Amino acid sequence: MHLIIRNLAESQILMPNFVEKNSVVRKIWGKSDTILFIFAGAAAEFALNKAVDWLYYTGKLPSDPLGRLFSTVTYAKKIVFSTQGEANEAIGALRDIHAGLERRRGYAIPDWAYRDVLFMLIYYSIAAYELLEKPLNDEEKEEIYNVFYRVGTGMNLKHLPPTYREWLPVRAMHLSEDLQKSDYTIDLFKQYKLHLGAMRYKVLIEGQKLVVPEKVSSLLDFHHFSWLIPVIPLYKLSRLLKMDWIFKSVLLPNDYKEEIKALDVYVG
Repeated sequence: MHLIIRNLAESQILMPNFVEKNSVVRKIWGKSDTILFIFAGAAAEFALNKAVDWLYYTGKLPSDPLGRLFSTVTYAKKIVFSTQGEANEAIGALRDIHAGLERRRGYAIPDWAYRDVLFMLIYYSIAAYELLEKPLNDEEKEEIYNVFYRVGTGMNLKHLPPTYREWLPVRAMHLSEDLQKSDYTIDLFKQYKLHLGAMRYKVLIEGQKLVVPEKVSSLLDFHHFSWLIPVIPLYKLSRLLKMDWIFKSVLLPNDYKEEIKALDVYVG
């Protein structure tokens, strides 16, 4: 028995990580503030996607958008901070969840809709990190893309560009063809406001302005200026002084403060 346990432990040590420990992807997905900006941007773009009706089929997103966020983050953390085998299991579980949803509804989620979600994670990972940290070089952007490319291939997505540079025009095409403002868009933003409250909803909108691409900003009738622009340098300073939770305690819903604290897993 002791030999079996030892062999299992050794196999976990020897198994490679899905994402290298010094990867910029871990820096991005291991900090709560970066993750929150990723999902702020994705929440805006999700609402415009022509396949957003799939999010309404189960009713989970409009009824509990914050709970849905943390459910999604759980899978992201499993993938980014796990071994290759554990990450593959998490990706497989995601694939099975969507397959079950497709069976219940009676037809498949379009492949382009899956790609759109993957593309959001790539784009907002870069945008959020550059907003809160520093500009990324081409090698780091390629590294981010490669991680999500492997997630996409693990979910059997088709027509994924092999490199970041080749992805850029495909992303632009998706933004041009797959987004529209609809009744779903309007309702989702109403739900965001209902669950966040007026003040925090305003912060969400101002945060979204800082990371969404021009196409999304235009469709949502955002003004280009965000009053968070002068706040970001102050927030960065508060992080250096270990006082950033003063900001977070004011801006974040009380019911989710512990979950948000748990997002801070990156060390280094």
